[in-house]
Amino acid sequence: MHVFLTGATGLIGRPVAAALLARGHAVTALTRSAARAGLPPAVRVVEGDPSAPGDWEEVLAGCDACVHLAGEPVEGRWTAAKKRRIRDSRVRSTERIAAVFRAGGPRVLVSGSAVGFYGARGDQVLDEGAGPGEGFLAEVSQAWEAAARPAEARARVVWLRTGIVLAREGGALPRLVQPFRLLAGGPLGRGDFWQPWIHLDDEVGLALLALEDARAAGPLNAAAPAPARNRDLAQAVGRVLHRPALLRTPELAIRLAVGEMAEVVLASQRVVPRRALELGYRFRFPDLDAALADLLAR
Repeated sequence: MHVFLTGATGLIGRPVAAALLARGHAVTALTRSAARAGLPPAVRVVEGDPSAPGDWEEVLAGCDACVHLAGEPVEGRWTAAKKRRIRDSRVRSTERIAAVFRAGGPRVLVSGSAVGFYGARGDQVLDEGAGPGEGFLAEVSQAWEAAARPAEARARVVWLRTGIVLAREGGALPRLVQPFRLLAGGPLGRGDFWQPWIHLDDEVGLALLALEDARAAGPLNAAAPAPARNRDLAQAVGRVLHRPALLRTPELAIRLAVGEMAEVVLASQRVVPRRALELGYRFRFPDLDAALADLLAR
């Protein structure tokens, strides 16, 4: 099929583009700068902003499916302007894409979302049937998903609710590992909160599942089957790197360092991928130690 891809130059978008090509799909990527995209030659590149009208909408209308991954990174201190960019980049772009679908565009939409949808829920096990939570990211994720709903009038829509993506190329893992390399690694705060993680390879695999499996519709948790408490994640990193995991970072220090974004850093979310398992998806890295060994031991 011909797949329209947004966020193609991001941590997840690049390997998704490569995987789509490897499976024989045609790929058209939307980017703000074709010259700086650095995508494989087989990818057709269209310039534009998914949050604004443009010629890209006509190109999207001629495709078979869309994988929509664009959005302002959540990392960094959440100033009022940063929070506005986080929300608007997701909601406005999804509204425009959904409008193309309603007017007669593609028949499959895989739209990005986040486990932030559930908010912080302590030890509660959160599968796709769990209701929405509270907090800034929960509100953003709910608005993000609601913006895609008009596309359901004509298309199969999947919301990919992504957890912490572990990758060598960027995201949370390099920041997590740095203190360990300096012999200063350990849990955050009490370390008892749950963190839903996923290896980048499985994130890509679930994006392809959502795109290609006609049974997939609605929310799909992109998280490994075994969420880990933060202290267990720290110990696993220490084991793989052969470093101690003893130095605890006080919660107050985290809140002073990142401000309101501590809502994300310290949130307890025991998310499980019930729907992916029901659909028969086999995780390449269901085990945290194996995932970290693959990413860090090379």
